[in-house]
Amino acid sequence: MAIVPRQHPARPETNEPNRPRSLDPQELGFTRKGPIGWLAPLLLLSTGLRAVLHLFFGAYLDKRELQNALDGDVFDHSTTATGELWLDYVADLGDGFDATYSVAYLLSQEDLEVDGERLPRGRLLLMGGDQVYPLASGDGYENRMKGPYRAALPEAPAGAPRPTLFALPGNHDWYDGLTAFLRLFARRKDGHIGGWRTEQRRSYFAVKLPANWWLFAVDEQFGAYIDDPQLLYFEKAAEQVGPDDRVIIMTPSPTWVKAKDNPHAYDAVDYFIRTIVAPTQAQVRVLVSGDLHHYARFSGEDRELITCGGGGAYTLGTQNLPDHIMVPPKETLTRSRSRSLRYDLRASFPDAPTSWRMGWGVFHRILLRNAGFANLLGIIHTLTMLAMAGAASQGGNIQRLFSIPLVLMLVLIMAGTVAFAKPDGHARHWVLGVAHGLTQIVLAIGGTWVWLQLPFRDWPWPGPLAVAAFVYGPLIAILSSQVVALYLLIAARFGVNLNELFAGQGIEDAKSFLRMHITPDGSLTIHPIGIDRVCHDWVADPDGDPHASWLRPATPLTAHGIEPPIRID
Repeated sequence: MAIVPRQHPARPETNEPNRPRSLDPQELGFTRKGPIGWLAPLLLLSTGLRAVLHLFFGAYLDKRELQNALDGDVFDHSTTATGELWLDYVADLGDGFDATYSVAYLLSQEDLEVDGERLPRGRLLLMGGDQVYPLASGDGYENRMKGPYRAALPEAPAGAPRPTLFALPGNHDWYDGLTAFLRLFARRKDGHIGGWRTEQRRSYFAVKLPANWWLFAVDEQFGAYIDDPQLLYFEKAAEQVGPDDRVIIMTPSPTWVKAKDNPHAYDAVDYFIRTIVAPTQAQVRVLVSGDLHHYARFSGEDRELITCGGGGAYTLGTQNLPDHIMVPPKETLTRSRSRSLRYDLRASFPDAPTSWRMGWGVFHRILLRNAGFANLLGIIHTLTMLAMAGAASQGGNIQRLFSIPLVLMLVLIMAGTVAFAKPDGHARHWVLGVAHGLTQIVLAIGGTWVWLQLPFRDWPWPGPLAVAAFVYGPLIAILSSQVVALYLLIAARFGVNLNELFAGQGIEDAKSFLRMHITPDGSLTIHPIGIDRVCHDWVADPDGDPHASWLRPATPLTAHGIEPPIRID
């Protein structure tokens, strides 16, 4: 297996357009997108269908084994003028423009001042997954990831080495079988995104770093097995790894956390460490992942387990993170597993108290972010009310045409609320789902009682239908949305629908990324960087240097250390 040395052109060729003078999409070359409304009915249906299709047909869409025909190079970034290397890590970035570009803007700056210390821009930018939401497509990547990052760093500064970008696919990158991902990040010709050069040829990669450090990025998406070509690739890369080396492993998902509820989630990563890294006698000192949209670090006697998914997607609270985890979990049935060790939660961002406070925002944000979801609830409740009112009183033949059988509506409500709770064998999911459904039915009964007390029902037909659609529907949509918000707040306390509690709010603040530094003496320092508030007011900078960001914040963005730097000797 060849090691591809790093090339450092003094002034990279660029085909970037002229600097835009406004925020017009025609000048930027992409459309700035707003945050995704994750509870939108069509989005829920589309994403759900794709997840089901991948469950049944994923093996036919899996392009990892086909990648064996692509170049299998290991990338050498171990030689630098100073013997040191700065590298950045970001994940879960391809959502709304303001949050995504706020992070991209900070990553692109020549250096950042964090708690009084100047931290240079990374020579490597590592993207840890979900570079686009909600589904992988050419337009999605262009508008939600490539365009914002090209605007943040249009080209590399003259006379400076061009930074390199490596990307690991996440589950949203995977929904089309990696087609769009490979076209963007594994191009053989003209591979670059703005000032960042792309080098990888597969969805996984190995990079040799200075001072006996290595980076292994493993593609084991959807909890799938690690395919044979990928194992062969890393086996050949590991032939160059010695007992004095240290390894950073990137994974698409923090399976060390998810193994608390699903003991088998960590099996693939554990297998990789035992069969690929362990024979070299090198030490795995850091595991890093995105997927969960927050920062969390679990620390043990041998390594750091870091989740950093704050690159732009909605913020996910940390209040349900355990105080400690056992990795691998003792409950796994995998044979010859590694020895289970305890890892303690050292830091999180946002922290648990802040996350609980954020959760209360669901009562107003669920309407602001998910108007379509509220409209769907309004339609269901209006139809249920008409069915209940029809059962309580006799109407004309035409009116009965608009009456849905009451039993059908009640079954629809109960089935929907139970499915929303994602029953997986745990009783609390069923109990909470049924309780939510009964609460919605009680609300429907109350709404029907009020309807029957009003004079609208006695108006000539279709007067009652018009009032139901344009008066009752909007009001009951608001009330039923608040019932959903209350349910999400309560369910999250029991570890149910926590993701939906925060996805429904689409919180753009509390973003994070990592800036790492390998020194000539071999130590690794990890700086977890947080952004309390993202920018929503951008100004074009048409007269800036060619490498300067096209858009700058009207009010300066402030970055801070989430916790003191983590030093690994």
